[in-house]
Order: sequence, then C-alpha cells, then structure tokens
Amino acid sequence: MAQRNVGDIRNLAFCGHGSAGKTTLVDKFLTKTGMVKHPVSVDDGTSVCDFDEEEKHHKYTIEASVVHFEHAGKYFQVIDTPGYPDFIGQTIAALRAVETAVIVVNAHSGIEVNTRRVFHEAGKRGLGRIIVISRMDGENIDFPGLLRKIKEQFGACCIPLNVPVGSGHDFRGVVSTLKPPADTKGALVDPAEISTSLVEAIIEHDEEATAHYFDGQQPTDEELSRLLPEAVAEGGLIPVLCVAAKPDLGMSELLDALALCALSPERITRQAKREDGSEVTLKADPAGPLVAQVFKTRIDPFVQKLSFIRVFSGTLKKDDTVHASKARKGVKISQLLRVQANHTEPVESAGPGDIVAVAKAEDLHSGTSLGDLLLPPIEFPTPMAGLAVTPKSRGDEGKLSTALHKIVEEDSTLHLDRDAQTKELVMTGMSELHLQIIRERLKRRDKVEVDVKEPKIPYRETIQAKAEGSYRHKKQTGGRGQFGEVHIRIFPVPHGTDIETFATKAHFPSMREYHYDPTHNFLWVDSIVGGTIPNNFLPAVEKGFKERLERGVVAGYKVQNVGVEVHFGKHHPVDSSEAAFKTAGSMAFRNVFQQAKPSLLEPIVTLHITVPGDKLGDINSDLSGRRGRVLGMDSAGGDLQTVTAEAPLAEVTTYARALSSMTGGQGSYTMEFSRYEVVPGNVQKEIIEKAVLHPEEEE
Repeated sequence: MAQRNVGDIRNLAFCGHGSAGKTTLVDKFLTKTGMVKHPVSVDDGTSVCDFDEEEKHHKYTIEASVVHFEHAGKYFQVIDTPGYPDFIGQTIAALRAVETAVIVVNAHSGIEVNTRRVFHEAGKRGLGRIIVISRMDGENIDFPGLLRKIKEQFGACCIPLNVPVGSGHDFRGVVSTLKPPADTKGALVDPAEISTSLVEAIIEHDEEATAHYFDGQQPTDEELSRLLPEAVAEGGLIPVLCVAAKPDLGMSELLDALALCALSPERITRQAKREDGSEVTLKADPAGPLVAQVFKTRIDPFVQKLSFIRVFSGTLKKDDTVHASKARKGVKISQLLRVQANHTEPVESAGPGDIVAVAKAEDLHSGTSLGDLLLPPIEFPTPMAGLAVTPKSRGDEGKLSTALHKIVEEDSTLHLDRDAQTKELVMTGMSELHLQIIRERLKRRDKVEVDVKEPKIPYRETIQAKAEGSYRHKKQTGGRGQFGEVHIRIFPVPHGTDIETFATKAHFPSMREYHYDPTHNFLWVDSIVGGTIPNNFLPAVEKGFKERLERGVVAGYKVQNVGVEVHFGKHHPVDSSEAAFKTAGSMAFRNVFQQAKPSLLEPIVTLHITVPGDKLGDINSDLSGRRGRVLGMDSAGGDLQTVTAEAPLAEVTTYARALSSMTGGQGSYTMEFSRYEVVPGNVQKEIIEKAVLHPEEEE
C-alpha cells in the first residue's frame, strides 16, 4: 500500500437503525467511484457489503464490512455496520477504527432506537458525527418535521448542509445551504434561512473568523473549507444531508460533503498507555512508534482467520515481528492485506489511518494492541440471552464445540460456557435473533445442526451473613487412607469492595497472605498458624474452594461475592494427600456456606423501550407484572415515548415477542446488563426446588 498523506484519509462508520439504507449507500459509493463496474443491490442479493449467505437470505447486515474508494483527492475507508440492536457489538468495534460516524436516518421511519444508541456511542468516543437522511424518495415524508425532531433529540448543532427539493416521487435532488443558489423553487425548507446559522456554527471555534464575521466580513470559501471539519471535530456542528441512493439523487453532493466534513486521522486525539501505566498522546506519524489495534476478526469460508487492524501511529510492514498484548511472544506479520468487502489484495505496509487485515495470526484477537503501547480495550455490551445447545447428530459434540469457538472468535458479544452441573454447553448472546443467526451459521458454514433449550438465566449464589465451621475428610478402606481437616470462616465480600484495603491485618490478624479471584469476586485468606495444614496442601484446599465456586451449593449456580479465611486444620503424616485436602476444602465450603444465609442473585437488565404514546399504559402494566420498575420516560420525537426501566432478565427473555404483540410491531427496545440483585424469597424457593444437583461426594 503506497504511503498516503495522512491528511487525505477519511475513515467512516455508517451506522443507524435497521432498514435505514446504509448498505445501499455504501454500495452506491463503490459504483459511483468506479470501484465496482456492475450494478449491485441488497434486494437482489448482489450487494458488495452484504456478501455473507445469512445476509443475502435475510436482506439485512449482520457483520460489519470494510470497503475503500477514492473521491475528490481523499481516500475513504468505510465500514458498513448492522442496524439491528442485536448486532450492536459489530458497530461498537467499528467505531474504534474510525474518526467519523455517519448516522443514517430513514426519512420515513425517523429516529429509531438504534439511531439514538449509535449517536451517543459515537459521541462517547469523541468522533465527528454526520447525519444522512436517506430514502427521500419514499412516500409520506415530512422533512421539516423530521428535521425538528432531529434537533430536539440531538441538539441545535444538527444543521443541514443541503435541503431536499421535493419528496416522494417528486424528489428531484438537493440544494446547498452553505451557498444557496438563486433558484430554490421546490425546496422543502428555505436554504437561506439555514445559511446564517450554518456559517456561525462553522466559524464559532475560530476567534479571528468570528470577529471578522461580526464586523460584517463574510468568511471566504477557503476559510469555510478549513473550519468546517474543525467544527465537526469540536462537536459544534453535526451536518445533516439528504439523499436517495437508488435513483442516485443527492449522492454526488453527499460524497463531496464527506470529503469536506469527515475528519482525518490527525483530527482525533487518542491516548495509549506504556507498560508502567503512564499515558501517551498518539500522533498520526508514520515514523512514530507502532500503535495499532485489532477491531474485528472474521473466519472466511476457507477457515482462514483474518484480523482487521487499524493503525494509529507508526508503520506496520509485511514480515515484521511485532509485540502483541497478551501474546507470549512477538507476532509475525506474514501477510498484510487490503480489504474490499470479502476480497483481499496483498500490500507491503500500512501507516497511520490505514485499515488492513492480517491472515492466519492465531495470537491476534479482537481488542489486541500491536506495538509497545496499549490501547484501551473495546468494551462490548454484556450478552444476556442464553440457550443450551446440543448437536442433533450424536458424535458431533467436538465439531459443534470447534464451530462455536470460531464464531466466538468473530463475535465478541457471543459467550460460551459449559455448565459444571448439567454439562450443557450454553451460548449466550444479545437476543433471540442473534442466537437464531448463530444457529443458521452453524448449519450453513459448519454443517452442524443443533437442538436448543429455553434460555438459561445466569443466576449466581452468594451469602448474606458470616459463619464458621470445619470439615474432616477421613476414609480407611485398607492400605493408605485419606485424611484432611479444614476449619474456615466465611463472610460476604460486597461487589465493589476495595480488596487491598479489606484484606489487611486489621481484619485478619493472623493473615499470612491472600489470593483474590476477580471473576467471582472471591477472596481467600490464609491464616494458618503453626503448620496445622502444611504449606504443600494449601493449594489443594484452594482448588477445592474454586471447584465449589463453579459448582455452586444451593442450586448449582456459580458462587460470587464471598470470602473464606482458612485458620486451622489437621493433617496425618501418612494418610494426608492433596486429594484429601481438596475434598475437605470443598466440603467445608459447602457446609459453612449453607449456614451463612445463602441466597441467589439474579441479573437485572436496563430496558429502553420506545413505543407510541398511546401504548404507555400497556407497557407500564406489563412491566409491573414482570417485576419491573419504570425509571423514567423521555420524548422520542413525534408521538413516540422512550420508557427506561429495570427488570429481572428472567422476566424479559422473550420480551421482543410481547412488545411486538402489545404495539402491533411499532415498538422497539434495547437491553443491557445492569447488575445482580438478591432474588425475592418466593422466587428463590421455586428456583432451588427446580434445581437438579448431582449427588455430593461420599463423606
């Protein structure tokens, strides 16, 4: 890849709600700029970006895809992202690789749930934002009303760069608001009325230009071109543009506007960290230290792993061996590829701003940093919808496991867990639709069909009080016996506890050392005095504790927010062994746990539910029946209201169906994990009664 001027690179993520027309727009860019020589269409299954078989079948985007083209002297790298909230992880990852988020709004449907989410996700990351109103050739378009809603929802900084001339079948194109033409007949909004506020938003952050402007001196075209991207970078201007991709109306103006408004890699300030934790401000300098990050992984049909990398600083070269976070040794970059949807071509190097892929690098995973500086991890939402899966054909267990692990490598919002009690393989995703697509991919790509069970709720076990006790494991069956005795104190460790402050001599006077497991928020304190349990057996005791954390005690769910202090024990010079002390540790934990007011914790999720105003009563009543709690309501524009609520995950695993039924398909929602809370007593009793625990080991 020839080294480009960093200032000429434009990295954009096209995002928004489903059916807004993002993929059609990106496909049209490729044909207009000559990168694709034949007509392409999502509806016909010939889209460049939606090349996956599931995408062609469903006619919507499931995975983010990367394409590139050139226009007006700028090199564009565009990531087309899914529109449905079920696949939000793909969008979040894409936003890490770009400087500008292009938020596409369907002119007919208006602002929808995922529109708001991606707008705020881009804002949190300090990206430039541009709003594109698509499908202006659709029927029943109220452009002035939609523009008003956009300003109400996202702020007065949302100002049109152009306005439509006509709508529906009469849509004929757009006219500029920056330089309004003399003839604006048919424009749905007078561009001259917008021009003043647009110019003021552009020059606002430049004191000299502002002073000249208020002295009656209009900014020159050169000044506006220079200051416009600065205003976008500062967030003082969010340009709004109108387009209809299929009839190719407004597309040339959109391309010109993106070349003018979208931010170069030099415009966004990013931070990385050294190994000592100190922060470094990155510069988009080809000669600087290498700083890059994997933001996406894809396994192609030939089982070739592709790691998509954004370079932020320095130069990545073919055949280089580079440092990768969490890798034991350097990673050899044997192949460096430029990507055009599902096609690749080899390149020799990549500099700041470039997006490339590396093939067959097994030590690279989504979020991996390359170089000697660490970039922040990509924070994905917590998946909460679970299904236990088993292969339909006996003997396909290994095949299923391999196939699922490939998908997990590609999709950071899919988690796998093998239940210690039931031995079931549980896949947890964002929603029913997300998991359905996973099943389709297993069948199509890996030739594995699966049976599924009802969503499994990830309850957790914990305690509410302190307790202490002991367990003696003793067996004598001829020959060498088994003996191990462990005395423990068990206590709650509330979520968020500062462990370093908590695990001190003030709390544990005889403490020799402590071990902390953040996964379970589990603290183990060694207070053994006088060698009553020899040091060589203490790791076995800890292993017994950790096995019990995974197996659970009262209902077979994982244990969390618990601490154990081992303060005494007994051993036998002949019969004691690691196995005996592991069993004694596990059984002591079980017995004392049951004396410490054990309780179940359930996951609580936050819901953002957008519905027509006349459906609010139905929504509130339904949430009450699901043990939910309404936190607040906000206008979503027009007659739509967004209800923010909390509810136990167990009560909303199939909420999509219920919401569709209540609102006639007009409602939509997002769901994200909030926290764990204690399960009410009557519900806890039902859960424990239904739990099937394996028989305990013989005492």
